[in-house]
Amino acid sequence: MTRPLSSVERSIQGRNAWLKDEERKAIESRGEMGRMEFWLRVTRSQITKDVKFGRDDVIPGFISLCRLFMLAMDKRAEGDARLWNHLMQYAKQVLEQHGPRS
Repeated sequence: MTRPLSSVERSIQGRNAWLKDEERKAIESRGEMGRMEFWLRVTRSQITKDVKFGRDDVIPGFISLCRLFMLAMDKRAEGDARLWNHLMQYAKQVLEQHGPRS
């Protein structure tokens, strides 16, 4: 028999359900562009909250991720897709292992 979920676990479960539902709605209304815009809004909101709580390192972290993504897109456009493929493979592995988010 499993124990009942704590309030923190229920909150996390509720947030994950909300994220999946909102992502689904974004896809239904605008396709993959809607999905991207949804995750950008959620990320921006989380960055704002982190900064408010004194975790300012989130900004350089996000900047680094954006620069890495741009570099991978540029290299792929130049005909070298290795960095892009590695980045996508790594992202998939991390999300499968650590994220209930889709």
